[in-house]
Parts: sequence; structure tokens; C-alpha cells
Amino acid sequence: MDTIGQFLTRIRNAGLAKHEKVDIPSSNVRVGIATVLRDTGFIKNFKVVKDGKQGIMRVYLKYNDEGRHVITDISRASRPGRRLYVRCEKIPSVRSGYGISVLSTSKGMMSSKQATEQKLGGELICTVW
Repeated sequence: MDTIGQFLTRIRNAGLAKHEKVDIPSSNVRVGIATVLRDTGFIKNFKVVKDGKQGIMRVYLKYNDEGRHVITDISRASRPGRRLYVRCEKIPSVRSGYGISVLSTSKGMMSSKQATEQKLGGELICTVW
């Protein structure tokens, strides 16, 4: 099962259902993606609550003044059966710069803008706009 795809689907479905928050099982990769989404303004915030197992991440969703979800589309780029790696010169522009790509680099998860500034490539995890 693709845990990152499941994470993105839960955020997408909660936004379409107009939920204030969504609870997702936590992992270091999911925390890294949520950090990038928070820093770029696609979610309000998140927090990780420790339980006896792996922990639960609560993601607080963000809506605009009209009540629409800020994330119009969030889709997985690299899949377990087909990994997608990009060099820093080949990082795709999402919606002419209105969206972001999330990359897993040697220095951790970062947005496409951060990776381009630091001249880093890596695995293209997902695109958000």
C-alpha cells in the first residue's frame, strides 16, 4: 500500500468535504510533506500526537474567504512502481509557478523553489496547486 498516496488522498477528501482537520497515521516522510505544505501556505498547521504505536498527525486544513479549499489539486508524481527522479534543472513548474512540487532530496523534504535555490535534485513526490 502506498502510504504517501493515502496521506494525499485523505487531505484531498477532507478538503472536498470541508472538514476543519483530518487525522492521519504519522511517519517521518508524512511530517516532512506536511512541513512543506505548511511553509508554503497550503495548510494551516499540523501536530503529531504520540500514542502507543506510530503516532497520529492532525492536519488543520486551510480555506479561502469564499470557503473553498486552498488546495485545488494534490497528486502523487512518484509511485512505488515507478519512481520519478529529477535534476535541479528539470524540476517542473506547476501551474506556471502558482503551485509547488514536493521533492525528497538528500537534505530532506523541500519545495521545488527551495530545491532550485539550493541546486538540489531528488525524487519528485507530489505536485500541489
